[in-house]
Amino acid sequence: MGFARGGNRFRGFRRLGAIARVLVKHGCGAVADRLTSRRKIRSDADSLGPSGFPAPRRIRLVLEELGPSFIKLGQLMSTRADIFPPEYVEEFKKLQDRVPPLAFAEIKQLLEAELQQPLAALFADFSAESIAAASVAQVYAARLFSGAQVAVKVIRPGITKKIREDIQLMYTLAARLEKNFELGRILGATNIVQEFERTIFNELDMFREAGNIEKFAAHFQYVEDICVPKVYWELTTKSVLVMTFIEGVKVDEVAAIRSAGIDPQEIALIGLRSLSRQLMEFGFFHADPHPGNTIVMPDGRVGLVDFGIMGYLDEETMHQVAYLFLGYAERDYDLIMEALLASGVLPAEGVDLAAFRRDLKDISEPFYGRSLQTISVRDVYEQVMQLVSKYRICLPRNLLLLLKTLIQTEALGKTLGSDASILTVMRPYARQLLQKGYESRKILRNMGQDLRNSAGYLKSAPKLFHDILKQTAMGKQAVELRHTGFDRLDQKFERGVNRLVIGLIISASTIAAALILNSTQTVVQFQVRLLGYQTLSLTAILGVVGYSIATVLGLWLIISIFRSGKL
Repeated sequence: MGFARGGNRFRGFRRLGAIARVLVKHGCGAVADRLTSRRKIRSDADSLGPSGFPAPRRIRLVLEELGPSFIKLGQLMSTRADIFPPEYVEEFKKLQDRVPPLAFAEIKQLLEAELQQPLAALFADFSAESIAAASVAQVYAARLFSGAQVAVKVIRPGITKKIREDIQLMYTLAARLEKNFELGRILGATNIVQEFERTIFNELDMFREAGNIEKFAAHFQYVEDICVPKVYWELTTKSVLVMTFIEGVKVDEVAAIRSAGIDPQEIALIGLRSLSRQLMEFGFFHADPHPGNTIVMPDGRVGLVDFGIMGYLDEETMHQVAYLFLGYAERDYDLIMEALLASGVLPAEGVDLAAFRRDLKDISEPFYGRSLQTISVRDVYEQVMQLVSKYRICLPRNLLLLLKTLIQTEALGKTLGSDASILTVMRPYARQLLQKGYESRKILRNMGQDLRNSAGYLKSAPKLFHDILKQTAMGKQAVELRHTGFDRLDQKFERGVNRLVIGLIISASTIAAALILNSTQTVVQFQVRLLGYQTLSLTAILGVVGYSIATVLGLWLIISIFRSGKL
């Protein structure tokens, strides 16, 4: 994607020049040379890593100085351990939204414009100090006239326009990275920007997040130990989200949890059970369970906030994930391989499946029977990603989110001092899901879906066939027919005919011999000395010879048929 014309194009080139100066400042002048097609602007501090790309720390510093959009891009890249080396992923994880909050006057103006009323008419009390500030949004505490305590999440004024401009610039940079750097082509820089564009605009839509909250709350309405905020739709717009304020402490504040008389290990179990239900019952999960989004309430419940990043699993993927968990829980590597192949994560061709199974077992076995406290989640993650990289496995975005969520959940459990295993907790939920898969109603529904799909294929087949013939007639396509197995058909046919002829000869010889021997007429009688004088006739000799020929040929035909293995 290029820059817009006119003033926007001028601002784009000016921004590109500013990026080049930031790159030079942090010792990435060689990259700036190629991105701007300028000569000799690199600094003496240039330091490229073994991959021919700047060191991880330098890239992080560049992203931090370039501002909120690039920080968000770096945070996205920190979740893509399937394509970035571990040292880069770890450095990107350090990127934080260290953005000072905007003045309350600007926020108040935006709120009143969005809600079309003065704040005093909507809220009994509204704190001018933000309780959270990030690059995209700020959060404030307020109280409604009903007495309900609420949290008000506000998208920063003008941030959408700024992000659009930055994304336009990112596409230009990505295209130049792919053109000038082999690593840029391997990583697929443009695809990363496309994923970022989709993700960031989802986070900018408060209606979308409010819908996620409502859906999540409906799933957990009968679960007592999970609290999901209520959305006040009458006060919610595309840029403003008003929801119940959840009081409590962050889940990583273990000392505060204990001082409230709450067992941290029980909190860890609540989190594991909640995630198990999200994956095995609903196929809809909170994909960013970091400490700031997980609140331990004074009554021992766990509150979840910030539903901007959610993961989705279709029914088929839910079943494959269930098989994976059962396979790991029961150390059944055959079941794990079947699940990976069925889900399409592991291609059936082009991969040495035996070698993959050995490597998978090698990295998994050392973790069985060990306490969670003795396992480094980072080591597990890195080993899995090395396996993904070695066999060039492409993980779909939903499975990457799932993997990240599992690791974050295990890390929280470790912080809370829990020894509970997510495999043990999730096993009964996985079994229940798989048992439901065999219910008659579900089988009939799946059959109905298959029939509908088949009907669609049959309906479209004539048009596809017509298009193929049309393109072939126009010379746009060539139809090539290949046949195999016909090269020896004539030999096989001739062999079959010969056997049939021999069979007919045998039959004829047997019948003729029987008729001759049973005949009362004799032709040319003569005597031979055989155990005394015997009278023989020519007809008797012909009958015996016929029987002998038929017997020999019959035995030969039977033996040849048995040897061919095609009886």
